[in-house]
Amino acid sequence: MKIDWKILVVSVVVTFAVGAAGSLFTSGNTSGAWYNSIKPTITPPGFVFPIVWNILFLLIAISLYLAWTASGRKERPKVAWVFGINFFLNILWSALFFTLKIPVASFFEIILLWASILSMIFITWKIRKASSWLLVPYLAWVAFAAVLNFLVAF
Repeated sequence: MKIDWKILVVSVVVTFAVGAAGSLFTSGNTSGAWYNSIKPTITPPGFVFPIVWNILFLLIAISLYLAWTASGRKERPKVAWVFGINFFLNILWSALFFTLKIPVASFFEIILLWASILSMIFITWKIRKASSWLLVPYLAWVAFAAVLNFLVAF
């Protein structure tokens, strides 16, 4: 299979831009008094999060690339929409939880985020199964984040 470097670079840049946007809401808020006072005991150490998220964003970028290059004209708008909605929800969660400090709203939002990942998996499954499989760790991590969010909210 020939690699389309232009599409690969765009996929990586767009995906990591989402990560950077989300981190604008997160950074500085993970070491503050508010977060430390509500953080569940099962929360991993702080250094784990950037490592995991960078790996996940790389997997998401590759998934996007594989889905985009394997899709036809009819499927590409679906790929664009499902990834775009997911990217928006990913950033929104960070804003709701860390910047606005609304754990209950962020919990309901993270359920939507998780559902959007499931939608990504279903849509990419029909296009290219490898693209779909690359999203499973993201689904699992967000499920764990939802548990943490639930413990804070309720």
